[in-house]
Amino acid sequence: MNLTACTRSKGRALAILGFHKIGEPPANGWQTWFYVPESTFVSYLGYLKQGAWDVVDIAGFLRGLAAPDALPERAALLTFDDGYRSFINGALPRLLEFGYPSVMFVPTDFIGAHNSFDADDEPEEALCDWDDLRELERLGVSVQSHGVSHRALSTLDRPTQQDEVLRSKTVLEAGLGKPVEVFAYPYGDGGMGHGWRARRRELRETLVRAGYRAACLYGGGPLQFPISDPYRLARLAIGPDTDLESELSR
Repeated sequence: MNLTACTRSKGRALAILGFHKIGEPPANGWQTWFYVPESTFVSYLGYLKQGAWDVVDIAGFLRGLAAPDALPERAALLTFDDGYRSFINGALPRLLEFGYPSVMFVPTDFIGAHNSFDADDEPEEALCDWDDLRELERLGVSVQSHGVSHRALSTLDRPTQQDEVLRSKTVLEAGLGKPVEVFAYPYGDGGMGHGWRARRRELRETLVRAGYRAACLYGGGPLQFPISDPYRLARLAIGPDTDLESELSR
């Protein structure tokens, strides 16, 4: 996986960082690359501050996609996939300590449940319920869509893809009472596969019609301003061994 996720314009940079889990695995679990120790997470946040990277909220991010001059010279968006409840004790206190907003991408079928979509690869963990998500919103964590069933979109037919995009937005907006405008493709899978050009175009049209303003992948980049396609934005996947300084200096 190419881990570059940096968008630049006239000296400006927008880095989109993608995390999953902060802290240690549960007692009956095992270590995977997606667990970032709290001390390492703090070092990443510290580097952003010391390196003069301004962490932006979702509104500032969306503004900057359309008008890059509205961004700080070095802007970072912090995103967390899947809605793990461990975020509340692992990541949230550190984000509040640094005064950093963030984004949580949630698959709606699993709100208040467990990560059974990763049963073969990751330890079982509880995911945030509706009360958790509403409280996170109040504390500066913007909850956005990660689809309905956390299935790779390239494995789905067009009607099912449309349902993943549309229903997840409807459910989140009803449950949180706010607009949902950003989508993160499960597994970073942007709906490729056979006939990928037509599928990509159809998926983009679905996202636009639904009212999404951006969608995030993994890998790729660096992207250049003006953004050629805000519905295929690369993110930098962050694990415990990521050399953040090196990645952000590319």
